[in-house]
Parts: sequence; C-alpha cells; structure tokens
Amino acid sequence: MMLDYLPYAVALAIAAAIPGPGIAAGVGKALGSGFRPAFFYMNGLILGDLTYLTFAVLGLAAIADMFGEVFIVVRMAGAAYLAWLAWHFWRAGIDPEAVDARKGSGFWPSFLSGFTITLGNPKTIIFYMALLPTVVDLHSVTVGSYGVLAALTVVVLYAVVTPYIALASRARIMLRNPRALKIMNRSASAAMAGAAAAIVARH
Repeated sequence: MMLDYLPYAVALAIAAAIPGPGIAAGVGKALGSGFRPAFFYMNGLILGDLTYLTFAVLGLAAIADMFGEVFIVVRMAGAAYLAWLAWHFWRAGIDPEAVDARKGSGFWPSFLSGFTITLGNPKTIIFYMALLPTVVDLHSVTVGSYGVLAALTVVVLYAVVTPYIALASRARIMLRNPRALKIMNRSASAAMAGAAAAIVARH
C-alpha cells in the first residue's frame, strides 16, 4: 500500500526542506544564473539522492564506509567548486548584459555540480545511511518497492527544491538596476560560500 511509504516521503520532505549546502548552492545558482541552470543543478542533486538510495537498498553502506576517503575527496571537490563560484559572483560586474550572459550555464556543468555536491553532502549521507533504515525495512525492499521509493524521491525533491530556485530566479528577474544586481551577485556569492563552508565543516 502507498501508505506504507508515507513515513519515507514525510522524512525525506523534512530533510530536504531544511536548508543545507545543496539548497544554498541551488539558490545561489538561481540568483546568479537564472532558473534553467538551477533546474539542471536540481536534476543532478536528485540523481545524487537516488545514488544513495540505491546504495542503502543494496546494502552498500559498509562499502561506502570503506571508501570514506573517496567521499572526502568528492566533498572537498564540491566545496572547492562552490568557493570558486562564490569568488566569481563576488567579482561579477554590475552590468545587466554581463549578468544575462551567464544565463547560458550549460547542462553538464550545472548537472554535475548538483550531483557532486549531493554526493559530498553530509546531511544526505546521514539521511540515507542512518535515518532511512528507521522508516523503511530495507530487508524487504523488492524491485517494485524500490521503484516506488525512487519515484517518491524524485517527486518529493522536485516539490521541495523547485520553490527555492523558482523564488530565487524570480528575484533575479525583478532586480534589474545596477545596484540591485550588485546586491544579487553578492547574495549569490554569500550563499555559495556558506554552502562550501558547511560542506567542509560537517563530518
């Protein structure tokens, strides 16, 4: 029954709604580059969640622990990328045409940044490797029930993350004068720098 999956959906929605490095980076990307690149980023973020869900269902938590150093490298790479973006947006000019030009952030850079940041996000790791087993009996998961969990993951994350990036990109559209654009760029920079710091600080 679908009600059996309700605890998982609720727990995931709560965990996703709590602002963390992934949300902060998505908001920063939406403020700095617009909705489309942020949407690409969000899809990479969702793939990262699905990766950890698969690890948990297949009982790969122990393997993940064995390769802990690899995840540290991924986390640091994600933090470094966010730090670079923060520096880039902090130094960005206040010319509206220069800002509009950055709307062309491609699919793969945006998608891979979302995926990498999610893989290195301690909050995501804790949810799928520690909290998930408390709301889902992983020993009884079948191919069909895994499909339901994966579908719920996609639906819940779209529902939770889309408003964040939509509101941020809407704020970008509304802010057109040079002074407002400068504030927007600095806000995007602060969000990304904060996300990078959170990734580095959390264990």
